[in-house]
Amino acid sequence: MLGAMQDFDLRVMHLLDHAEREHGDREIISYWADGSETRSSWGEVARDARRLAKALTAMGLRKTDRVATLAMNHSRHLVSWYGAIGMGGVIHTVNPRLFEDQLEYIMNHAEDKVLLYDAMFQPIIDKMKDKWTTIEHYICYDPPAGSDVQGFEALLDTQDDDFAWVTGDERDPCMLCYTSGTTGNPKGVLYEHRSTVIHAIAEIQPAVFDLSPASVALPVVPMFHAAAWGLPFASAVAGVKIVYSAVNDPAVLTMLMNREKVTHSAGVPTVWLAMFQHMDATGEQPQHLQVVTIGGSAAPRAMCERIMKMGCRVNHAWGMTETSPIGTMGAPAPGWDELSLDEQLDVVTKQGKVPFGVELRVVDDDDNVQPRDGQSSGRLQIRGPWVVKRYFKAEEHSLTEDGWFDTGDVAVIHPDNVMQITDRSKDVIKSGGEWISSVELENAAVGMEGVAEAAAIGLPHPKWDERPLLIVVPNEGATLEPDAVKGYLSDKIAKWWMPDDVVFVDELPHTATGKILKTALREQFKDHVLSSVEG
Repeated sequence: MLGAMQDFDLRVMHLLDHAEREHGDREIISYWADGSETRSSWGEVARDARRLAKALTAMGLRKTDRVATLAMNHSRHLVSWYGAIGMGGVIHTVNPRLFEDQLEYIMNHAEDKVLLYDAMFQPIIDKMKDKWTTIEHYICYDPPAGSDVQGFEALLDTQDDDFAWVTGDERDPCMLCYTSGTTGNPKGVLYEHRSTVIHAIAEIQPAVFDLSPASVALPVVPMFHAAAWGLPFASAVAGVKIVYSAVNDPAVLTMLMNREKVTHSAGVPTVWLAMFQHMDATGEQPQHLQVVTIGGSAAPRAMCERIMKMGCRVNHAWGMTETSPIGTMGAPAPGWDELSLDEQLDVVTKQGKVPFGVELRVVDDDDNVQPRDGQSSGRLQIRGPWVVKRYFKAEEHSLTEDGWFDTGDVAVIHPDNVMQITDRSKDVIKSGGEWISSVELENAAVGMEGVAEAAAIGLPHPKWDERPLLIVVPNEGATLEPDAVKGYLSDKIAKWWMPDDVVFVDELPHTATGKILKTALREQFKDHVLSSVEG
């Protein structure tokens, strides 16, 4: 017997159609690198996306052709996502912070046909153009006056918006994002229409991003990173007003948040550290924020506490490019209002629970599934409709024999089904047969007054195999001593977790997506001899 419901393919352009039809006047605001601003709307984004789709088709692009972007956050970038997908293509967001050899590899591997870019990245274009072998058209979003480069608005002006979205199977590809791996070539993750739509619907839930037509969102997470955490798609579902900034200056972000009454924001921990410094220096702070989502790397307890004391809910997210990217969200738990602040912080400093559609498990080195007891740690594995099966152009899938994707993270799952990342498998410090969580050690250190950022790595030890070295970036003007740092940590970590040495640096190396680059730190301190070894 057949079902009796209408067929409705889960294709991305239904999201924009909905936003145009039901929320067409909801604003999309863009603050540009030169300080100018433009105001658009979901209705205008939809019309411009149709014009772009028509222009790309006129260029000769066909279904599944890749359209790359090298750009920050603004409405024209948003138009490009939907315009490229709407003509049947695949939008490929490229991280401009990558090294030149990575940019060369990624764009040639993707076989991009068109590149749309911000004028600020013209030096990259000029340097790399001869190395990109497949790009046929270069289009600048904001060409300087008098420039002879092809401009985005001029391209749109060549077309009207009489265009019907290209249709097809809901499992057609729609978006391509490459991982920012620290070893080997980046790998491409090819999202499908179906996976993207399901992910967007999941994101708007109260226990995830908590988005509605009343929401005003300023996503600090860049649109080139992990599908901007899916927010351009989820915002279309909910009819969210979006405030974009092409610059991440805390003064600009605070101004925009207060003027536009921003209720939701999302970014990596370094964003909020910079915001705190601005707040301390000026006394300004966001006045209307309700939900702050932190992801990309584990958020220190002190960071979560400060944001909560501003009257905001903290969403502590975990995910990866390979998971579209939301895997879990640390949202308020049952009985939240009855919990003390410390008890609430115990909840939000963990990475949270899965939304419907995602399943998690932790396995040991022998692939035995571990109990959800909050103690048994192991490799974190995930599966679900928006989790990668195989990397772009890979012949073999990337799953275990029973269909799970191994994330490379080390985690525990607590009895209340809350997941907690304890480390990356390659970053865990193994001392005397026991694991020391570099993440927990770093987050404890950042709670100390005067500490801006911290990283922990394992160094060789003749007796214990490895012992921790703590690398600290002091706040500007702060004077710190190793013994003072150890004294602060003494009642916050297990005694045998105490770093053998504490060293101070002006800055830490980061990946292109803002994560601490442990490989660079291990290389930098490879000749450091721990004091416990010298002794």
